[in-house]
Formats: sequence, C-alpha cells, structure tokens
Amino acid sequence: MRRGVLLALTVCLAAAALAGPQPPVTPEAAASRMKLPGGFHATLVAGEPTLIKPIAMTTDDRGRLWVVESHTYPNWQAAPGEGHDRVLIFEERAGKFGSPKVFLENGVNLSGIAIGFGGVWLTSLPNLIYIPVDPSTDKPAGSSQVLLDGWDVSAKHNVVNDLAWGPDGWLYGCNGILSNSKVGPPGAPVDKRTLLNCGVWRYQPTQKRFEAVASGTTNPWGIDFDDYGEIFITNCVIKHLFHVVPGGRYVRMFGEDIHANSFGLMPSCADHIHWGGGKWTTSRGGQGVHDAPGGGHAHAGALVYLGDNFPDEYRNNVLMCNLHGNRLNRDTLERTGSGYVAHHGADFLFANDAWFRGLALQAAADGGIFVDDWHDTGECHNYDQVQPCGRIFKVTYGNPSQEPVDLARASDEELVRLQLHKNDWLVRHARRKLQERSVAGILSRVVQPALRKMLAEQPEATRKLRALWALHAIGGIDEAGLLSLLDAKDDAIRVWSIRLLAEDGVPSEAALARFTSVAKTDPAASVRLALASTLRRLPLAKRWALAEVLLAHAEDAEDPNLPLMIWFGIEPLTVSEPDRAASLLLNSRIPMVRQFIARRLASQAD
Repeated sequence: MRRGVLLALTVCLAAAALAGPQPPVTPEAAASRMKLPGGFHATLVAGEPTLIKPIAMTTDDRGRLWVVESHTYPNWQAAPGEGHDRVLIFEERAGKFGSPKVFLENGVNLSGIAIGFGGVWLTSLPNLIYIPVDPSTDKPAGSSQVLLDGWDVSAKHNVVNDLAWGPDGWLYGCNGILSNSKVGPPGAPVDKRTLLNCGVWRYQPTQKRFEAVASGTTNPWGIDFDDYGEIFITNCVIKHLFHVVPGGRYVRMFGEDIHANSFGLMPSCADHIHWGGGKWTTSRGGQGVHDAPGGGHAHAGALVYLGDNFPDEYRNNVLMCNLHGNRLNRDTLERTGSGYVAHHGADFLFANDAWFRGLALQAAADGGIFVDDWHDTGECHNYDQVQPCGRIFKVTYGNPSQEPVDLARASDEELVRLQLHKNDWLVRHARRKLQERSVAGILSRVVQPALRKMLAEQPEATRKLRALWALHAIGGIDEAGLLSLLDAKDDAIRVWSIRLLAEDGVPSEAALARFTSVAKTDPAASVRLALASTLRRLPLAKRWALAEVLLAHAEDAEDPNLPLMIWFGIEPLTVSEPDRAASLLLNSRIPMVRQFIARRLASQAD
C-alpha cells in the first residue's frame, strides 16, 4: 500500500512538471494560500496521494464526507463491467480528517453521488444505480441495483451528474448538452423512455418515477435549493446561473430545444457575466479584463448557503466554482416578478493557485462548506493530459462546534424539532430520515400532529415550508389540506401547495376549479408562474380554463418567465383544437403568446 501511495505521488509530480511551467504546491500549502473574507479560513480535508480525481461528494447523516474518485474520466467505458472508480468515506475528529475508509473500489463511470434510504445512489454511466450499505462495516450490503439506464456514454464532460435530494423528497440531477439520452427503467421500450439533452431531471425513490424537470442551458454541473425550495443550477459558456422553473425551457449554447415549437427560450436569472465580455474563449486564464468580473466563463458546483456558521449576510447567497478564475464566485439573489434576479457579489474565495479547478461544493454538518478541487491545468475538461491529483478543502468562519451528529439515532420528535433549526443541513437530513421511517412503517404517530402544528403556528414562511415539505414526504397532508393552503398569507406556501396538488398530474376537479379561481385573483406573479408550470402536467382538455385566465393578466406581458411558461403549456392545444386556440389568441392580453399562437396555427395551415 505504501509503495502504491508513493508511486501515485511520484506520478502526479512528474506529470505536473510536464503539464505546465509551475508544478502544483503541496495540498497542505494550497490551503494556506487561499484568500477569504475576514474571519474565514480553509483547511485541508485530503489531497493526493490519498485522494485522486475527486469528481463528486456528499455527506451522510453522521456528517461524514463521501467522495467519488473518477479514475475512468476522460475515457468512459462504453460497456458495463468492472472499473476502478472509488467511493471513499472521510470522517472529521477533533478538527482533523484521517485516512478514509474505502466503500467501493470497482466503480464504473461514476459522476454523481447521494445517500439515503439505506444505501448509496450513484450515476454510473449509462445507469443510475443503488447500492445498499451495511452501517456496521461501511461496506456494500448487497449487489448494486440498476434503477434507470439510457444515459449517453459519449457525452464526454457533459454527462449526467450532481445528485441532490430536493425538498419534495425526489432525487435531482443534471445533464449536459452533448448528451442525447433516452432514460427509463431497464428493459423499457424506446417509446416509454424520457428524452434528455441538457437540463435537470428527478427520480422519486419510493414510487420509482422518473421525469425531466427542465431543458436547456449548456453543461449544468451543480444544483441546489434556496430557503423557499427553488432550484438553482450553475452552468458554463453562456450565463452561469439559472433559476429552474419546473417545465422551463432555457437558452442554450447551441441547437434547438428538444421540444418542438418552443419559439422562445427562458433566460438566465443573472444580470451579469463572470468574464469581461467578448467571446467566452478569451476568458481562459481569468486574467486581465476578466479578473474583476469573476474570472471566466466556466462554472461547476452550486451551493445556496443555508448554514449557521457563516455571517447572516451570506444566507441564500449562491456560491459556485469558477474554473478559469481559480476561485469561488458569489451571487446574491433578489426575488422579483415571478422569479429572481442574481446580482454579482464579491468573489468569496481566491485559491491563488493556477491548478485549482473547483468542481463541487457541499454543505457540512457544522455549517461550514466542503470545496472539491479536481486540480489540473489547461481547459476545464481536459481529455489528453488529465493529472492524477485532487484535493478537498473545508471552509469555516471562526471555530464552529465540533459536536458529533448521528441523525439515525435521533428520535422522531427530535427530527421534527430539527425542522426549525437555522442550519439547513440538519433540516434536510432530518426530513429525509422522517421520509425513510415513514416508508418503513416505523414512524411515530406524534409526528404528523406536530408538523401540522408547526405549519399552522410558525410565523415565517420558510419554517412553514419546512413543515409542509416534511408532511408531504411522509404522506401526512391530503388534497383537502393542500387546497386550504391556497388561502395562505405567504405566496411561497401557495406556490408549493399548487406544485404538490399537481405532482401526480391528475388533480381533482375541485383542485382544477381552485387553480382557475386563484389564477384570477392572486396578486403574486410567483403563484401565477406555479399555475403556468402546472399546465404541462394536466390532460389537454383540462388546460383551457386555466390558460384563459392566465392569459388575461396584461401585467405579466414583460415578465421573463410567465409568457413563455404559459406558451409551453398551451402549445399542444393549438394542434388538438385549433379553432378554440384561435379564441385564445383573440382574448390574450400577453402579446408574445398571441404572436406564438398565430405562428403555430399558420404553420399547421401550410
């Protein structure tokens, strides 16, 4: 083992000497070179030779860090078999990370990881797999199970990636533009599969349901959720940040959206770029005019800070890795119109290391964050000279508490109380534990009443949302309960009640009637956006009444999201009932949608 470690270190240093004019500094020295705002500091978790090519990471319910080493990249195996990708477990004790445990060492084409429901979830091209874990040994408790297949192995650096549990209990992931994947359960025929190009997808772990969430962007490699459960992804080449609305279709680096007749695509929520303008290729290196704006066009990793360690000014800020700028960018979010605008905040971390290639960010149990450094030279997706290096750092403010955590040992009542904790790491893990216990049939009867009380009595919308999400995860709120929330004071509660009512695509007639009523009278553009997003989930015949009311809101004509989201929902109606669609055109008060209806009707007449 020792000889292998020394050999790996020698190979890394030798390759480094050939790859560029300056070899990398040692992993230990790299942390001390990092520049952070006052009060913050970076420490080394692991580096070569202990850690090589870290492509993804997550944490378990004990706060331990699980890291995927991608020894396969950039030569993804074309056929399933045995590989050499590893999954390592790092545990912090007294502020130090020792040698890792090896959970898996024969992985194939690994690019993303999540933990939950008694096992490890891995994107293992062309598959999404699940491996049960023996908690007494931290070893596989059985063979891997292929849950989905069909992802494109030829997608190079644009492969499926970055798994994350959503507040709704679904597992989310990203997919890049070079992929033309047809995803479904093993053995599913082509016509029963979901076509994916770039965008976001999700998988329901207990119902085994898969669906595309949104399409577009370029190579999203980073996904997270804010305090209101809204999705944000980071991206390359075009703008760097997108607020993802379910059903959205977003601008792309090239090509047409996978949905025909989109006619328009939704923009990034960012009001800036992280390079100095001009062709994106000029920003490689992140110097000169590209330094002050953020350092470059290439981004990976997304983390909406919701911990309790950083100063409050960072809460709901988005941190992302800028590969050419060798730093972490920071965007601040402003809720406006139906969605958000992201403004350029002061860059958070400067690595002062030309080899730094930040790839992923992960919240830590103590409110700090983990930073994954792929550590390489040249372009962000090298194919020819990938270096056998890699580091992970931890960034904290001051001296956070090092108290051990093990949510598997927490009582149901403790998991409920954690829904009010300031540190969202605890909230998210506790919510998933409640979901797991509910599925296993071992959840205490006191949980649902406690969560309903929380939903009714908490004054802050974000805390009400946590109670709502937890109730939904354990099957503790029915249609009547969700319908009552359409009268809630907070628009975020009304948004999520709409989403959850339509989650199965078959809301009742009572729910549809309330949707139409809410669309007429609700003052919040965010609520109308949730209703527009819901259109695509409804049977065609059930879309008309809601569409007519949404199109009557002239005040939404200039909103960056609403006109397009309404159009995406009603476009099939122009084919199913063109005469009736013509009446929508005549009565619509949103010019863009009138234009698109006319264009689509005319194309059918040709």
